[in-house]
Amino acid sequence: MANHNLKERMLATLYGGIIGDVMGVPVEFKPRGTFYVEDMIGYGTYNQPPGTWSDDTSLTLCLVENIIEQGNTASLMDKFVLYMEQGYCTPFDEMFDIGITTAEAVSNYKKGSLPEHCGKTGEFDNGNGALMRIAPIAFAMLNELDFTKRAALIQQYTAITHAHPRSLVGSIIYIEILLSLYRNNSLAAALQEVHLLVNNHLQGDAKAELASYHRIFQEDFFKLAEDAIQSSGYIIHSLEAALWCVGTTATFKEAVLKAVNLGEDTDTVAAIAGTLAGMYYPLEDIPTEWLNKVVKKQEIDQLLLSFYQACVQQEHEK
Repeated sequence: MANHNLKERMLATLYGGIIGDVMGVPVEFKPRGTFYVEDMIGYGTYNQPPGTWSDDTSLTLCLVENIIEQGNTASLMDKFVLYMEQGYCTPFDEMFDIGITTAEAVSNYKKGSLPEHCGKTGEFDNGNGALMRIAPIAFAMLNELDFTKRAALIQQYTAITHAHPRSLVGSIIYIEILLSLYRNNSLAAALQEVHLLVNNHLQGDAKAELASYHRIFQEDFFKLAEDAIQSSGYIIHSLEAALWCVGTTATFKEAVLKAVNLGEDTDTVAAIAGTLAGMYYPLEDIPTEWLNKVVKKQEIDQLLLSFYQACVQQEHEK
């Protein structure tokens, strides 16, 4: 039963993110209020057919592969290079989107920098490019009880592209919320639990950065009006928007559509919201007609099945 539950949760969470990405791609960068999405559409911003996913999913799938292969940050960066140069892990074998900070980090790696020295460290390098791809890490350490070890791994895989403390803390908060939801907490309870956890354990620059995330931990966060929620590519805005969409709706479908219709960085905000909603709601809550339109779905199915088997196997080997 435990393994069956893990498989369902893993598929729902990772497909939740993919669906969010797919839904947001056609309207990325469009201002709020200038469009309204109520079903899966295509074309638009990148002129791609329905079911097309972006760098959010491509880089997430690269991480899934890397965990299956028991790789490290260098082997993951190798995959990112292939993504940029050859369209690796893309719907149609061609890259059409990548964040500036991620692209610069991958370029640093190609020039010979070690993975841990590739990530950008400036305050203006706090985009959502690490947050959008890091969810698989949650399943790789479901049974790691030591917060310090979890945080170290999350930071390691974030810093290869986004190395500012704000991004590192954002990734930790996001993964810890996913883990809390996996334990069947409500979203409000998960936020409470994670706030206590990070407040008690983070130190130095990381502890100082908690102030940047204060809104998501406030009791009235889900009572905020839509115009108080920003949906840009800034990590704070993206995480706030995604959590707010899940916390102010009652189904997976509503959460993702709400995220897309916020506008601006639609694919990533919806991908993060879809990942959270996927962990929160059962797999059958994701509309089948949406899942069936995802490009290369059979290949993704196989990869996620291998990921599930790898996580179970690695747990048995401990």
